[in-house]
Amino acid sequence: MRPRHIALAVLVAALWGVNFVVIELGLDHFPPLLFSALRFLAAAVPAIFLLGRPSVAWKWVVGVGLVLGVGKFGFLFIGMDQGMPAGLSSLVLQIQAVFTALFAALALSERPGRIRVAGMAVALAGITVAAVDEGAGGPVLAFVLVVGAAACWGVSNVFTRRAAPKDALTFMVWVSAVPVLPLLGLSLLFEGPDRDAEALAALDWSGVGIILFVAWVSTVFGFGAWGFLLRQYPASSVAPFTLLVPVFGMSSAALVLGEDVSPLRWCAAALLVGGVALTSGVGLATASGRRAAADIRVRRPADPAAPPPPGASASRTPSTPTCPGPSRPGPPPAAAPRSPAAAE
Repeated sequence: MRPRHIALAVLVAALWGVNFVVIELGLDHFPPLLFSALRFLAAAVPAIFLLGRPSVAWKWVVGVGLVLGVGKFGFLFIGMDQGMPAGLSSLVLQIQAVFTALFAALALSERPGRIRVAGMAVALAGITVAAVDEGAGGPVLAFVLVVGAAACWGVSNVFTRRAAPKDALTFMVWVSAVPVLPLLGLSLLFEGPDRDAEALAALDWSGVGIILFVAWVSTVFGFGAWGFLLRQYPASSVAPFTLLVPVFGMSSAALVLGEDVSPLRWCAAALLVGGVALTSGVGLATASGRRAAADIRVRRPADPAAPPPPGASASRTPSTPTCPGPSRPGPPPAAAPRSPAAAE
C-alpha cells in the first residue's frame, strides 16, 4: 500500500476507535435509543436523496438495517448507557469476527479451517478474561448487551455477504434509513416521550456536533474511505487495520474519559485482538499474498522465448480476511466477511 493510503487506513481506524468516546459523550445528551435514531437519521439525510437506489434486493437493505441498526446499535448504546466503558466496548465488539465466522458456517456453509477455529478459541478466552474483569467491578448486564451487539453485527455481516452490494456507501446510506422509525418507536415506548422531548429541547451545539461526528465522520466518511481502500487493494491488505480500532478506542477512552485499563483488561485485549487476527485470516492472507506474488514473478521469465518453470501455470488465490462494518464497505471478500466497524 502507498504511504498515503496507509495513513488513510490508520485515520479511519482512529476515527472508529475515538467514535466510542464520542458515543459515551452523546449518551449524556440523549437517551440511547433516541441517540441511535438521530445518528441514523443524520447519516441517511440528505445523502439518500443524492445517491441512487442500492443495487441489491430490498430484503437485504431492510434485513441489514434492522439487525445492524436496531439490534447492534440498540444493544451497544443501551449497554454503554448502562455502564459499559467506552474502551472496553470497542474491544468486546471485535468478537463479531467470531460470530461472523460461526454464522457463515451455518448459513453459507463456509467451514473455517483449524487456524481460524483456534483463533475463535483464543478470542473467546479474551472475552472470558474481559468478562471476569468487568464482573469484578462493572455491570454484567451491560457487558452481555455489548456481546449481543457483536452477535447482531455478525448476523448483519452474513446478510451483507449474501447481498454483495457493488457500492458500499450507497448501500450503507439506504441501510441507515431503515432503523430510524423503529428506533424512534422503541424510544417512545421504553424511554418515554417526556424524556425524548426533554433531550431534544435541551439540544445544543455540542449535541449537534456529536450527532454529526457519529453520522458523517464515522459513518459516511469512514465507510466511504474504507470502500475506496478496498477498491484499490485486496481485503487481505486492508482488513488488518481494523485491529487498531480497540487500540485507539481504549487509548482515547483513557485519555479523554479517564477510564482505567487494568492489567487483566490488557491481557483480555491481547487475547481478543490476537484471536480476531487468526479468525480473520490475517496471517494466512499475508503469507498467501506473498506466495501469489512469488508465483507472478516466476510466471514472468526474463527470456520471453524460454518455457515457464514447472508449476508456474498454477495459480493461487490469496485468502481474504473479514473486514469491517454495521455493514462493511465494498464488495464482501470470498471468506467470511466483516462489516465495517464500524460503523460505530
